[in-house]
Amino acid sequence: MTPEPCLEVRGLTVRFGSLVALDGVSFAVRPGERRGIIGPNGAGKSTLFNTIAGDVSPSAGIIRLRGREVTRLPPHRRASLGMARTFQTTMLCPRLRVVENVILSLAALRSVRHQCLFPLSRYRDLRDEALRLLAHVGLDAKAEWPVRMLGHGEQRQVEILLALAQRPALLLLDEPTAGLAAEDASTVTAMLKEYPDDVTIVLIEHDMEFVFDVVERVTVLHYGRIVADGTPEEIRAHATVQEIYLGGTP
Repeated sequence: MTPEPCLEVRGLTVRFGSLVALDGVSFAVRPGERRGIIGPNGAGKSTLFNTIAGDVSPSAGIIRLRGREVTRLPPHRRASLGMARTFQTTMLCPRLRVVENVILSLAALRSVRHQCLFPLSRYRDLRDEALRLLAHVGLDAKAEWPVRMLGHGEQRQVEILLALAQRPALLLLDEPTAGLAAEDASTVTAMLKEYPDDVTIVLIEHDMEFVFDVVERVTVLHYGRIVADGTPEEIRAHATVQEIYLGGTP
């Protein structure tokens, strides 16, 4: 029996006036899958992510998360149902310590988020869990550092960790290696490849080698439409993809 998709998009269309940013996009992502969304600039990748996350309202179509329709739900409701995301630019609290950033993420979907008058030191269990998560990616030694003192690659690791700390069913990664040096990009690659498949990951990225190394399946957008969908090997050999995105011939 085929498992129910973690994410299902059907006939998703987004119009901004006369501009059609997404035109009838449909695909499904099975639980635990790593899916890459690629395409040239202006293909509709960011619009697709923002619509799935709830920041953009679709003109038509349906979005389902683990079988439940979330098309018209606001972002915070989608988060409570198991969706998390990162952004192209790092969204951290730079003056807070690294461990405090992780604690805030852990607390976000728990009742303690309403108890804002208590110091974070009161929640020892959250601190212990935050330190455990940081140790998993080798950043526990810098737990007490202000985030602004971390390198760009380390900040990106922390941002991904904050999203994973919420134990989402679906994680949307928006260009996770953007602006990273090769060594930092390799660290992020290893981090994602080592993470257990109880989290479904969908990512958009311009670094093709990163995409092909991390994901199991690739969906290609062009002018708001899906023009190819397959394994990394199939996409590498796809004539249309080579013409519009990768360039050249096999």
